[in-house]
Amino acid sequence: MNSSYLLISPCRNEAEFMRITIDSVVSQSVKPAKWIIVNDGSTDASASIIKQYANLFDFIEVVNVPDRGHRSVGPGVVEAFNQGLSRVNLDDYRFICKLDLDLDLPQHYFETLMQKMHQNPRIGTCSGKPYSRSGRWLRSEKRGDEMSVGMTKFYRVSCFKQIGGFVSEVMWDAIDCHRCRQLGWIACSWDEPELRFVHLRAMGSSQNGIYQGKMRHGYGQYFMGTGLIYMLATSVYRMLEAPYVLGGAAMFWGYLRSMIANAPQYQDAELSQFVRSYQWRCLFLGKRQATRQLDEQQQPIWKKYRHRKRAAPTA
Repeated sequence: MNSSYLLISPCRNEAEFMRITIDSVVSQSVKPAKWIIVNDGSTDASASIIKQYANLFDFIEVVNVPDRGHRSVGPGVVEAFNQGLSRVNLDDYRFICKLDLDLDLPQHYFETLMQKMHQNPRIGTCSGKPYSRSGRWLRSEKRGDEMSVGMTKFYRVSCFKQIGGFVSEVMWDAIDCHRCRQLGWIACSWDEPELRFVHLRAMGSSQNGIYQGKMRHGYGQYFMGTGLIYMLATSVYRMLEAPYVLGGAAMFWGYLRSMIANAPQYQDAELSQFVRSYQWRCLFLGKRQATRQLDEQQQPIWKKYRHRKRAAPTA
């Protein structure tokens, strides 16, 4: 089994949690071939912590980026990721992962993901499931099975290259999965013991509080092209999780405010139509059945891609 994988971690003021993440990576049953940590203008102790670990492990490489003066959620994360990506030849690796530095991963996390991808060559991107601490207990963050989660995006390099990488916008971590499915790949995540990881920072709370994070998510859905009815249904569903009622309401207001302001949207009409068609299926059939049907429908597209790739002449 080819287990050569590359990790790239954008890092801005992650000193509070990053030691836990780094310790969980260097303890993996299959370690990365290379791990690039992009220090994106950190003003806390992040730089010195990264340097300590880079001195201990030769697969860790540090890239320092000048401070832009503020955290830029979405575009800034992707820009920092791309800074790391520019330092490597992707063809040297079988898999690539965008990894946040506020996670505690189980020991066999990456090994398990690679095993699943080798078993099913159609899986283009995948992940485990995030859990947050709630007192002495762990609480699921309830991410859907049809997406790989944004804090640990594990990709087959061939799929990552075909979708053109990540979009520099807030909803980059959903657009990529829709683009995968549009091209015939499977995007997924699993809630299994070997793949459950702890998200040490509350989802959406990294900048200006959790409600701002929810509103930002609503804007991101608008930017991606999500339909109004689907967004309303999603917001009502999210009212059932903490912060109860207000979290889902903030998501819907972020969407509605963007629509009223006629904010810019993602300029890919074909993908936007693909997303809205899928969302209507989800409303009528349920997300699991809708995803299964769509994956079956898109399989011939993937088979054509595989055929062209195998037939392509090698240098």
